[in-house]
Amino acid sequence: MSQYRYKVLVVDDSLLYRTLIRECLDSDSELEVVGLAADPYEAREKIKKFNPDVITLDVEMPKMDGIQFLKNLMRLRPMPVIMVSTLTQHGADVTLTALEVGAVDYVPKPSLNLATAMIREREELISKVKMAAQASVGHTNLWNKPPNVTIDRQHFNRSGYQVIGLGASTGGTEALRGILERLPKHMPPIVVTQHIKAAFCGPFAERLDRVCRLQVEAVTSDTVLLAQGRVYVAPGDRHLTVVNRQGHLYCQLSDSAPVERHRPSVDVMFSSIAGSVGRQSIGVILTGMGRDGATGLLKMRQAGALTAAQDQASSVIWGMPRVAIERGGAAKTLCLTEVANFLVEAIYGD
Repeated sequence: MSQYRYKVLVVDDSLLYRTLIRECLDSDSELEVVGLAADPYEAREKIKKFNPDVITLDVEMPKMDGIQFLKNLMRLRPMPVIMVSTLTQHGADVTLTALEVGAVDYVPKPSLNLATAMIREREELISKVKMAAQASVGHTNLWNKPPNVTIDRQHFNRSGYQVIGLGASTGGTEALRGILERLPKHMPPIVVTQHIKAAFCGPFAERLDRVCRLQVEAVTSDTVLLAQGRVYVAPGDRHLTVVNRQGHLYCQLSDSAPVERHRPSVDVMFSSIAGSVGRQSIGVILTGMGRDGATGLLKMRQAGALTAAQDQASSVIWGMPRVAIERGGAAKTLCLTEVANFLVEAIYGD
């Protein structure tokens, strides 16, 4: 039997980009570019004609911008979409909006030396398109269901937890937003590693800060972890670790080699928490492709920490949580909508 090839529709107003993306994707035996579209209206007709498995979508489009087209698509015919965006402040903001609307992931759109840059990014583009073809779309609807409202308690932190670690990759920007905006402002410090490009980290943290009662910041240098009410997001190109210096906890940044092909790495962050905080910590691994974080979460559990992983049904990509569960790192498996209450009960429950 012949191997199934994922069908891809490339939507971009630039003929050059359409050509380069098609050449990159067609170079892989598991992918087939079935159509090219220069604007959303042409894309709409080719979706009907070809029924693609994945769409690559330019952020800025003529006649109808990419975000409006994506909103229409997710409402009428949800399917996996990879955004192709520029590494600029505006590009980052629009891309984060696209992820909120329902896009699975994004790839950078180079502005110089296009042909050379696209060849260099070919592996990432191919990998993300294949991953998207297998993704579960429509998870933004999870938050439309009546949530278990997280009570803004100010009770004593009975278990003495000093830090919470959250790790995520594909689908994680919205998973993290949904969790963090439901948490009370008196939580212990939370450290976050999300696989994200460096140019997107600042806008991502700012976006979270606007919707959360907690104060969210992108870590730019070694930083003391304040007692409560703060979220510290790893920068997009450096590892974030938690270290204990004379009884005080700090975020410390590292330029050491990527782990599981990632920097920042969830494994690096979780492993540091296991070593510096141990049983007085909580670790949760969320949606994402690959296995980053599984080893570190196991180390946390072995050190006595409370650990959990997101379940398959609520994950965009059930890769990282699945491996963590299989290796024994997760003591609990939770639906995404249960995570915020799980954390509050662990900290303030009777």
